[in-house]
Amino acid sequence: MKVRPNRIPLSCLALLLLAAAGTAGAQNIYKCTVGGQVSYTDHPCPQGHGELLHQADDTEVIDRYLRLGQDGLAKSYADSHHLEALYQQRIEARQQAQDEKEQRQADEAYAAQQRAEQERQQALVDEAAERNRLQGENEVLRQQNDAYQDQLQQQQAYNPPPAYWAPYPNRRPGRDHDHDHHGDGDGHQRPPPKEPVFHPCKQLAGGRVQC
Repeated sequence: MKVRPNRIPLSCLALLLLAAAGTAGAQNIYKCTVGGQVSYTDHPCPQGHGELLHQADDTEVIDRYLRLGQDGLAKSYADSHHLEALYQQRIEARQQAQDEKEQRQADEAYAAQQRAEQERQQALVDEAAERNRLQGENEVLRQQNDAYQDQLQQQQAYNPPPAYWAPYPNRRPGRDHDHDHHGDGDGHQRPPPKEPVFHPCKQLAGGRVQC
């Protein structure tokens, strides 16, 4: 069993051609019947057998030439049909459309530039805020350290580290003070003992004391 490919109905094809006439340019749409076959074209039907479905007006023709950049053909068409006023009107309309397009592009470029500048300014604000935050944290830490140092100094002032007296360096065991002061038993006079030495202790970290 053979399946025929789907065919576009002629009515739909006509609508497509009419739509193309409005978008692609000025075109006349003809419905031609040759040998029982119906076709649609933008050229007149052979031997004049056909139906004109859409006829491009003068504005469409001139606009199509101008849109394609064929200003000379547009001017010739207007002159041959005594449409100088219409031609001038379409020239001004094209220029206005071009000016509006350029203005839109300029506005879009300016808006993009403004957005970029706003983003740059916001980045500077964020950077300054972060810098101030870090400076504030550092200041708090510095104040805490100063307070700790002051507290440590106050503790050392009110609670000085202990000290001790070193014994006489020349004191011999087994001899009393009077005997050592007068002599050593053999008739020699010994020098008086040295004064004891004072050794202050040193306060270490963690509450420890080194003497």
